[in-house]
Amino acid sequence: MTVSETPSCTVYFDGGCPVCRREIAHYRSGPGANGIRWVDASTAEAHALGPDLDGERALARFHVRTDDGRLVSGAAAFATLWQSLPTYARLGRLAAWPPALTVLETGYRAFLKMRPLWRKEAASR
Repeated sequence: MTVSETPSCTVYFDGGCPVCRREIAHYRSGPGANGIRWVDASTAEAHALGPDLDGERALARFHVRTDDGRLVSGAAAFATLWQSLPTYARLGRLAAWPPALTVLETGYRAFLKMRPLWRKEAASR
């Protein structure tokens, strides 16, 4: 992405979580990823997160800032990211459908309960 280009969205992810890191690496390797700004919240300085997102919140849940500045988190953030990637655009539109979003958010919250175990394992290596 050149300096003059505006990202389609900004993704804030937990680079300290091995599962999260692998998933983001997958998205970053596909078409459309160069139009997205990727911010590892585990190492980012406060100014990189923006005024309405602190480091603790950024690490607690997956966040995406849309091109109009709106901050979304959890399953809605995944739906937003997917809609920004050509390979996942259809899935993103489906995931944004309210009944699907409710199901995905429930699954995401279950994942969040297990995620500290993976972070702890990664830190002990």
